Amino acid sequence: MGELDPNDADIGNMKGTKFYACPNCSNVISSTGEAEISHWGRRLQPTWVVDERSMTMKTNFNPIDLQTWPRGQMFHYFSKMAPTGYSLTVELDVTVMKDALKERKIKFFPAYLWLVVTMLNRQIEFKVAVQDEVLGYWDTLTPLYAVFHEDDKTISLMWTEYDEKFSVFYQNYLENHQQYGNNHGVLSQPDKLPPENSCIISCVPWIEFKHFSVQSFENKPYYFPSIEAGRIFEENGYMMLPLSMTLHHATTDGWHVKRFLDDIQHAMNHPQGWLEGY
Repeated sequence: MGELDPNDADIGNMKGTKFYACPNCSNVISSTGEAEISHWGRRLQPTWVVDERSMTMKTNFNPIDLQTWPRGQMFHYFSKMAPTGYSLTVELDVTVMKDALKERKIKFFPAYLWLVVTMLNRQIEFKVAVQDEVLGYWDTLTPLYAVFHEDDKTISLMWTEYDEKFSVFYQNYLENHQQYGNNHGVLSQPDKLPPENSCIISCVPWIEFKHFSVQSFENKPYYFPSIEAGRIFEENGYMMLPLSMTLHHATTDGWHVKRFLDDIQHAMNHPQGWLEGY
C-alpha cells in the first residue's frame, strides 16, 4: 500500500470579511468580497468588518418612514415649514469623575468624549441624518473633535471610532493621537475622510463660558447635535464643567435634552461602572 502524506494545515485569513445584520429578524449574513446583500426586501449595509486590528463595528444606517415615525409631522414642520434650531448651556458636576480619572491616571478629554457620545447614542433622535436623499438614523455616532497644535496655535479635526467599552475607545484614542496627533491641516488623519456618522464633540478649554453656540452658514440638512465643553471651574467646593448643546428642532425637543443631561450627570457621578478594569 502507498503512503499517505498529510496535507499542510490550512491557514485562514478573515481580513475583509463583512457581516450584515438584519434589523427585522436579527439574522447575520457574511460575505468575503464585494456584494449587495438584501434580506426581507431590504438592502443591508455592513454592520461589522474584519480589519487588521480586530472585529471593528461599522454602524448601520436605518431608513425612517415619516408616515409612521411618531415625530414625522414635527420633523416636517421644523425642517420644511419653519426651520428652527436652538442652543443651551448647562453646568455639569464633574467632581467625582475627575477624582476617579486622576486616581487611575486617565485623561479627562477622551473620557468626556466617550460619555457624551454614549449618552447621545441612547436616543435615535440625536442620530438622524440624510444619506443619498434618504432620511434615517445611524446605530451609533462617532465623535469628531479638534486637536490643538501648540507650535502654530492651529487645530486639526480628528475622530476615534466609537466602542461601547470605554477601555477599548480610550486605547484607540491614544493610538490615534500617537499616530496622527502632530499632523497639521484640516484633517489630522489625511488618509481617510471622517465617517458619515461623525458629530462634533469638542471643547474650548481656555474659556469658562456661560453660553456657547455653533452657527452654520451652509444651507443643508444637518441634524446631529454639536456639543462643546468649556474650562472646568470650582464653585462651592465642586468642579463644574460648562456644556453647550446646539441642536435642530426637527429631531429633538427639550425632553430629549433633559434625558441626555440626566444620563450623563448620572454617569459622571458613578464612574466606577464604566471605568471597570482600571
